[in-house]
Amino acid sequence: MATRMDILAELNLAPVWRRRAVAAVPRPTTESAAPFASVVPIVPIHDSRGAGGLDARRARIEALAWDAFATDVDACTACGLCRTRNRSVPGVGDVRAEWLFIGEAPGAEEDARGEPFVGQAGRLLDSMLAALGMNRRRNVYIANVLKCRPPGNRTPEPQEADACRPYLERQIALVGPRLLIALGKSAASLLLGTDASIASLRGRVHSYQGRPLVVTYHPAYLLRSLPEKAKAWEDLVLAKRTLAALKRGGEA
Repeated sequence: MATRMDILAELNLAPVWRRRAVAAVPRPTTESAAPFASVVPIVPIHDSRGAGGLDARRARIEALAWDAFATDVDACTACGLCRTRNRSVPGVGDVRAEWLFIGEAPGAEEDARGEPFVGQAGRLLDSMLAALGMNRRRNVYIANVLKCRPPGNRTPEPQEADACRPYLERQIALVGPRLLIALGKSAASLLLGTDASIASLRGRVHSYQGRPLVVTYHPAYLLRSLPEKAKAWEDLVLAKRTLAALKRGGEA
C-alpha cells in the first residue's frame, strides 16, 4: 500500500507545495444561520432599530444580484468595522464554482487591495488549488465570513460575524457550490457554531445549509507549521472524494 509520502511525491507535493504563479482575477462581485450564544455587543449595529430594520436588511441582501453585491458590501454600516477598514473585501473567483473556500476575515494586504488571500497565505492557497488542477479563475470561489478587516487582525466578535453572515449566505446562494471548505479554526467555528479544535473538526464531512463542508488549516497557519501541510492535503483529498461521490449520487 502506498504511503502518504508516496502519494504526495506522485502529486509533486512532497515535502511541501511549491509556489506557482496564478494570474490575479478581477473580483466578480454573498449567507447562514448558526446562532451564537448571547454576547454583549462591543460595537452597536447601526440598523438595529428593531426586528423590522434587520428583516428589511436581510431581505435586501437576499435579493442582491452579482452586479450589485460588491457595492452593497462596500456601503454596509451594520457594524463598526466599516469605520476602521480601508476597503471591503467581498470575494473573488468563478461565480458558478463547485468549490467555495471560506476564510475568517481579510488581513492587511487584503484590506489594501480589496481581494481575499493575496499575501503569502494567498500564494500558498493558489499552490493548493493548482495541486487540485484549479485556480481562482476556474471552478473556485474564495470569500471570508467577514468582508472587512478587524483592527490588528483580531478575532472577529460574534456580533460582527452575525452582521456579515447574510452576505456570505447570499454568496453561497448565488454561486451554488457543491462543496464548502472552511479555512482555519475561526472560519469553522463561525460557520458551525462550535469552539471545537480544528484537530477534532478536520478529517470528516460536516454540513452547512445542506451542503457538505470540509474543515482544514488556514494557509497562514501552514506557513508557520510546515509539517501540517500533508494533513491539509489529506483534507483536500477528502473534499475531492466527497464531491466525486456527490456527482455519482453516492456517499463519501
